[in-house]
This record gives sequence, C-alpha cells and structure tokens, in this order.
Amino acid sequence: MTTALEQRVTERLRSGHGLHVESFDTLPGGHSGLTYRVRTDGGDYVVKAVPEGQRSIGRHDMLRQATILTALADTDVPVPRVLEIDRAEPAWFAMELVAGESLEPVLDDPPVPAELAAARMLRAAEILPRLHRVEVTGIPDTGPVLSPADELARWAKTLNAVPPELVRGGQQLLDMLTATVPDPVTPVLVHGDYRLGNIISNAREPAALIDWEIWSIGDPRVELGWFLVFADGTNFPGVGREVPGLPSAETLVAAYLDGGPDLPDLTWFDALGRLKMAAIMGHNLRRHREGRHHDPDQEKLPATINRLIETGTALMATIS
Repeated sequence: MTTALEQRVTERLRSGHGLHVESFDTLPGGHSGLTYRVRTDGGDYVVKAVPEGQRSIGRHDMLRQATILTALADTDVPVPRVLEIDRAEPAWFAMELVAGESLEPVLDDPPVPAELAAARMLRAAEILPRLHRVEVTGIPDTGPVLSPADELARWAKTLNAVPPELVRGGQQLLDMLTATVPDPVTPVLVHGDYRLGNIISNAREPAALIDWEIWSIGDPRVELGWFLVFADGTNFPGVGREVPGLPSAETLVAAYLDGGPDLPDLTWFDALGRLKMAAIMGHNLRRHREGRHHDPDQEKLPATINRLIETGTALMATIS
C-alpha cells in the first residue's frame, strides 16, 4: 500500500526533478526519524522523514539535518548532495545515495580487513580538520555554542539516570572530570558522532559523512576524544573485536594536527569520550532490563561499560 509519504516524495521528485520513482523501501538501522531508499529512473536516493504525527524537533529534526548538509555542499567536507527538501510537516528531505560502506572496524559486521580498517581510520583523522575549519558564520539554526562544561553536564545527566550498579565507578570518573574541566578553545562545527560507522568509505577514501542528527557548534576536542574511543578494540570486551594494526591514539592525533599547534588537555577529552559511551550503554542496558526495549544483546554490555569507566578513570589519574 502506498503511504502518504511515498505519495509526497513521488510527486515532488517527478514535478521538481523529472524523476520517476520505481521503488520505495525502508532502510534498517536508523534511530532518528524514518529512512528510506528510493530507486528512480535517474538514480537512487535516500529519504529521511519525520514520523507521522511528529514534528521536526530534537532527534526527529530532519530539516536541521538538511540545513547542515546544504551548508556543507560547497566545502571540502564530503557529504551527500541534498536533492529536495519538503518543509511541510511531517517534513522530509532527499539526498543522493553514496556508494560505499560504513562499518565500525572494532564493532560492526562483517569485519573490515585490518589493513583497510587502519587506512580508513587514518584518513578519517586527516579529513576531520576540514569539518572543523568550516566557517560557521551564516549557517542557520546552529543552536547554542557548547563548551566542555556543557558537554560534561549533558552526559552527567545521562549517567545519573542510570542505576549506579550498571555503571560502577561512573560517579568517581564524573567527579574527576568535573574537578578539572578545561577552558574552551575556539568553537567549531562538530558532527557530534564522528567515527567510521558514520562515514561512507569507497575503498580507503571517505566518500560521505552521514547521520548529522546531533551536529552543533562546540569544542573540537570533544569530537576528537569521541573518535579515539573507537580506535581501540580493547575498549569493547564482549561486544567488539581487536583489530591489529589500527593507528594509535597518538598517530591519529598527529594526523589531525598535521604539524599544527597541539590541542591542550586531550587526555581529559579522551576520558570524557569513555564516560559518554559508558553512559549511553548503561542507558540502553537499563531500557532493556526495564522492558522498555527488549534486546538480549544488551546483556553483553557490562564488561564494556566497566572497561570504559576503568580506563577513563586511569587516564584522569594521570592528570589529577
């Protein structure tokens, strides 16, 4: 049965671009809004849409995602090209389907060959400065500038909503971070979830940075610290894998800096990334155990949560 959304997309692509829709299929895996693969006689596209009855707010804000993708179209940041935006609620936009794969080497299946994973990770570190150099003046709907203290407060709220027994030692790590919050540096455009799982790669080369649900203007070190969490498979016992030959954190940071001045306090941001992941996993485990989202795989998370908190605490001990 043709849905109202499919009818709207079909009509807009036909009238605005002369494209005829041949199929309209759900793409699995999305957590924000609805995602579809649309085959047309002129190529394939991805449609991201607000669920029926919802508005473009928060994680369903498809218009904000379309805004940043449009703003980046003429930069050297690789992003999908936006074809069409329909602002009538429930809003949606269509963008090109970029060929390639987006896999997290230490977490996703199928496993990425070690040499290819290492090359992709290094290229991701080299590409990230392009994003952080984008001129943010003139980009609409940026929201407030987020400082390191703002980021910590956000994830402290998530952590504190999790029963303490699911995030043992989390409060100690949070206290250590709170006691040593670094001063902000010049804010930049940040993706918010920068990692290989959100980069479509064509062989070794990043072809498109996707999933812009939580972009903001913030501290570049928050982004770099999060990226480093995924560079070490030992951070994910029971749920991930170790990939031999992945670049070290030091190598990735050096690739990011590319001879430029050092960024201060990166150890703090590395520890923050681990707290953030532990808080997210603790939240997901709590939802499973409370029956709000049944997923037996969540029972694999405790060892990883413990590891992230332990290593984050050890990092903080070196600077406290």
